[in-house]
Amino acid sequence: MENPSARRNFVAASGPSPLVMPLPRAAGPGIQRFPMPPPPFRLSFLRAASVVAMAAASIAGASAAASIASTAVTATAEGSYRNPDNPDPKDPSEGTYPIPYHLPTTVEISADLERVLGFLDAAVPTRIVDRQTRQPITDRATPVEDAVVERGGDEDFYDLDYTMGVVHAGMLHAAEATGDRRFSDFMARQLQFIADALPYFRSQAAQFGVAHNSFRAILAPAALDDCGAMTAALIKARLAGIGPDLGEVIKGWSDFIAHRQFRLADGTLARQRPQAESVWADDFYMGVPALAQMGRMTGEGRWFDDAVRNALQISARLYRPQAGLFTHGWNAANPDAPEFYWGRANGWAMMAMCELLDVLPAAHPGRAEILACLRGQIHGVAVRQSGRGLWHQMLDREDSFLETSASAMFVYGIAHAINQGWISPANYGSIAQVGWIGVSTQINDKGQVENTCVGTTYASDQAYYCNRPVSALALHGYGPVLLAGAEMIRLLENPAIDIQYKTRTYHYVPKR
Repeated sequence: MENPSARRNFVAASGPSPLVMPLPRAAGPGIQRFPMPPPPFRLSFLRAASVVAMAAASIAGASAAASIASTAVTATAEGSYRNPDNPDPKDPSEGTYPIPYHLPTTVEISADLERVLGFLDAAVPTRIVDRQTRQPITDRATPVEDAVVERGGDEDFYDLDYTMGVVHAGMLHAAEATGDRRFSDFMARQLQFIADALPYFRSQAAQFGVAHNSFRAILAPAALDDCGAMTAALIKARLAGIGPDLGEVIKGWSDFIAHRQFRLADGTLARQRPQAESVWADDFYMGVPALAQMGRMTGEGRWFDDAVRNALQISARLYRPQAGLFTHGWNAANPDAPEFYWGRANGWAMMAMCELLDVLPAAHPGRAEILACLRGQIHGVAVRQSGRGLWHQMLDREDSFLETSASAMFVYGIAHAINQGWISPANYGSIAQVGWIGVSTQINDKGQVENTCVGTTYASDQAYYCNRPVSALALHGYGPVLLAGAEMIRLLENPAIDIQYKTRTYHYVPKR
């Protein structure tokens, strides 16, 4: 295979002397309305950077410029990138790209994941503090009414949030893919904090009630968001021998999902908002993986049956085969309402089907139908990938912004389906590859994942979805990025696939 992987510089599309600059990244961690600068601003930025680069080269001399060019990402004054895997930098038939189109290496992907780990390690606290003074509470014998789990500076990350459940899934997957225990150690520390703090917050609840208790999600869960993703993560950790045994928490949460979570008359996991009986695509992931993991842990078929029933019944209400997409939600009172193909809703569904199929017995009667739905959705999503590798906030609207969390979910789902042998690498390998390239450009130097849509409800108009804020402080993007990167490492190392570079592009060829 023609792939000079050691040559990572991106060759300028024109000119005898390459202009060198780092890959452009979004500027800051705060909430933004537009995840990428509009083209005129972006070109001006790159042209300005090119002027600086040329000035530096003239001062430092040609040898210094050549040294920089050998190690850095190279761009033209127009912001286009040429593929370094092409051995001919002057090939007139080589296209240029708005992203660094190339075959990533496992070293590059691992470095991206390590930066994400570094940021989360510092940003996710494991302390109990006074709500008013923000000072640490070290006396665990006597509960204080104002005691809360520290949320951390501006990040406001919460140890028991459903997004943290996805982070744990990503950390475990990254540890398995890279062999780096620092990822699983993060998970172990977080779970140990939960085990250590639970008695304190249980005592606090007994004395002061649960309304403002930081561990209310464990002590009095009220929705799938409180427990579904975390239940699946805790089971995975338990089976992998990572962290303390939180079997008591798993038991309480799984009982809530099975018996106390609101459902429709046919047993479908549902919510009582925005209308009295509503089904959300989000709950595909918030409920089905937890049920599936309970089946895996206990060996009891009833859990698998419930997981399959919900996968099929949620899909029956939300999946549109003609589009290959899921609408965000469904209301019993008006089932023919307008439909909105929100990116992350589709990401939740895709990841949930992958997790279910991973552990569902091969002979289960619902397996074939779920696999067919996953394949159909992957096709529907794949054809809507943008030229930057990312996907739009609203999958069927190119006037909506490019969004990171859904894009990472799709990269994970597509790469995972290839690795599991569910779809053809020839059809989808390069889609996962360029998807990862797009996602990786959204990981900044601090390890923050930028341009992720903040929490979003099930709404009834495009204006709401298309104008949601994006933020590097939205934890929704971090778990999916870890999952996507880990799965791409598995894809690059898949012994059943030969990745060939020819005709200036990539071909994922199954080995016979």
